Amino acid sequence: MLPMAVVSMRALHLYSPFLSSKFPNGVSRFSARSFGKSSVFLKRPPSLENGILTLDGAPALVGVPENVSITPCSESSAFLGANCDERKSRHVFKIGGFQNARFLSLFRFKIWWMIPRMGNCARDIPIETQFLLMEAMKEGSCNDNAVYALFLPILDGEFRSSLQGNIVNELQVCVESGNCSTTESEFPRAVFMNSGDNPFELIKESMMILQKYTGTFTLREMKQASQCMPGILDWFGWCTWDAFYQDVNPQGIKDGLKTLSEGGTPAKFLIIDDGWQDTANEFRKGETFIEGSQFGARLMSIKENSKFRRTEVENSENIPLSLKDFVSEMKTSFGLKHVYMWHALLGYWGGLQPDSPTTKKYNPTLKFPVQSPGNLSHQRDIAMDCMEKYGVGFVDPNNIHEFYNDLHGYLVSQGVDGVKVDVQNVLETLATGYGGRVLLTRKYQEALEKSILGNFKDNNIICCMSQSTDSVYSWKSNAVARASDDYYPKNPKTQTLHIASVAYNSLFFGEFVVPDWDMFYSLHETAEFHAVARAVGGCGVYVSDKPGKHDFEILKRLVLPDGSVLRAKYPGRPSRDCLFADPVSDGKSLLKIWNMNNLTGVIGIFNCQGAGTWPGLDDDCCPKNGLELSGYISPSDIEFISEIISADPPPSGGDFAVFSFKSGSLAKLPLKGKLHLNLKTLDCDALTVSPIKVYGHGIQFAPLGLINMYNSGGAITAIDSVLGDGIIRVTGRGGGIFGSYSNLEPKHCTVNEKTIEFQFNREEYFLKLDILRGVAAASSWEIMIRY
Repeated sequence: MLPMAVVSMRALHLYSPFLSSKFPNGVSRFSARSFGKSSVFLKRPPSLENGILTLDGAPALVGVPENVSITPCSESSAFLGANCDERKSRHVFKIGGFQNARFLSLFRFKIWWMIPRMGNCARDIPIETQFLLMEAMKEGSCNDNAVYALFLPILDGEFRSSLQGNIVNELQVCVESGNCSTTESEFPRAVFMNSGDNPFELIKESMMILQKYTGTFTLREMKQASQCMPGILDWFGWCTWDAFYQDVNPQGIKDGLKTLSEGGTPAKFLIIDDGWQDTANEFRKGETFIEGSQFGARLMSIKENSKFRRTEVENSENIPLSLKDFVSEMKTSFGLKHVYMWHALLGYWGGLQPDSPTTKKYNPTLKFPVQSPGNLSHQRDIAMDCMEKYGVGFVDPNNIHEFYNDLHGYLVSQGVDGVKVDVQNVLETLATGYGGRVLLTRKYQEALEKSILGNFKDNNIICCMSQSTDSVYSWKSNAVARASDDYYPKNPKTQTLHIASVAYNSLFFGEFVVPDWDMFYSLHETAEFHAVARAVGGCGVYVSDKPGKHDFEILKRLVLPDGSVLRAKYPGRPSRDCLFADPVSDGKSLLKIWNMNNLTGVIGIFNCQGAGTWPGLDDDCCPKNGLELSGYISPSDIEFISEIISADPPPSGGDFAVFSFKSGSLAKLPLKGKLHLNLKTLDCDALTVSPIKVYGHGIQFAPLGLINMYNSGGAITAIDSVLGDGIIRVTGRGGGIFGSYSNLEPKHCTVNEKTIEFQFNREEYFLKLDILRGVAAASSWEIMIRY
């Protein structure tokens, strides 16, 4: 062990005034807001002296080698770097030791995908860590006074950084170019570090600093402000992947859209996934299917295959005349607002066919991917293994914009509205001879974004298999990206992992994009588990049901009759008390995901224990059987709760109405009050949290929204009192049962000026109004409650 090279982060004593308005490098400061818990950042930057890295004078890392340097970035942040005597394309540097400090690591367990890992010493930090949040406690303090350190390995020139630990509890940084001829010996800005006492504001603050400093990416909030969000986010969708896989066909798509529409939850966007393109596969021999051979197929042209285009000799009514005719028919018949098509970053899994007459103009060459040691240290992926075996038809970087512009221009001519672009991380394995992984990825991302903005409206793209900082720190306009591995309906061990990984990954990805939670089956033993997660995730909602295989009871808790969804405002993220607990493998922790609507908060609580194990962990350390666990939610779990309690009218003593979808019950809690729950494995609940406010005439009122929906508060658009004469007006959209807390029983209620019956529970002060779905299907509603 290293008695002089490790330190307990719990010994930190940190000073916490607000920052001034400017950073030393001229970057404007992001104004800290108080969201019910303190939101304060360190005033002084980290410093390095005598081998000790300090945060405002307190030790954070010790035993820091002499070749490690620190460069101030702002009043609270700095860059960590290192150097050596030898120029190489890959280095691993020690940067200091720590132990007895809880951390959350987000790392790539496959080349495509990232998952969380929790621990308390450096040896537990996995290779390929892209985000590291550490918790420190002031001496003798309680959890509410915790301070946090954030380490972000970034892109430094032509090199990409990642973090890892070693067996003697030292934190290391790996820097690599991915190109043997791109070498360097000095890396002054390999890791960005910042500190503060609110983890969510710390992450936001840090990303704001990095955005200003690097200029290579744009944050989600700025994309939203400039209205660069794809239109699919607020509509219900259907993806063909798990319904058909590569056997997707026009008739199957018609059948799926038809049964969804007939059931009362019409899909308004469609993703035609893998299986529509014109490809050839020299590695498929005869009728026998060889697993993995599909990843050797290559793109022959940018047009659709014969399933979606009728030839002159064919006269089958099941085959459309063209993709354009098919897309037009689907939009007309089913009211689709958006149709997306899938393609890989290099066209297809195996890239472009080099000798195809229609692809030669892009100068594709056959290249064989080479993975980095970091990727090879974790779980192998069959797609990557097969691409290494079969090779990839790599588009010449000088021709990549022409390729994207041609492909997307053709799709637009066919009535297509956007694309889902997959297999993006493959670029890091093809960088030899092209300046390295950072430069190659940036060139492709710039070309992709330029083509999307130039061809499609509303920035219509979903990025997928792109969970590497090479891509993330190059996203200037991309606004939606997958935040998890695939949804695997046939694998019961991955259901809980899917939900937990998206929630934790959203701490990072949610600053850049709206995290995409992927599709799911509505008719499945874990359907409600997934549905509640999407309801609180602030994400797009889409399923991949087989035609006629739907659970409309679940779907109608997510989807309104007009095909819209009640999407929450922010990316759903774990509550503060869940950040360093393992909700999948520790056998005791529940997962809480919080979010906000305009006038309410929402919390999803999930029991992810006992159903599966994180990749890379020993099965013996995880519970084998389903567990029933006790836990609680609190209004204070919603980090931005003050957004709704500080507005007029004033709150009633700081109390909140809390509605449980699972039990259908209503409770009254103070800000830090607790509502206890028991959940079995794969069980969950969605809870709406609404501040109780005083409206005059002794009225205390808190709207809950449509309580037949998982995110009930998402239906409310406004609330006010009318002329102060004892009338509450609530406006919103959708249909079903409107619920609210009310300390008094109303005299009269109307919906859209029509008198309506109501129920009032005097024990819970629970007011319910039955709003017929048909009334609200095509328009908003206005409820007038007279006391």
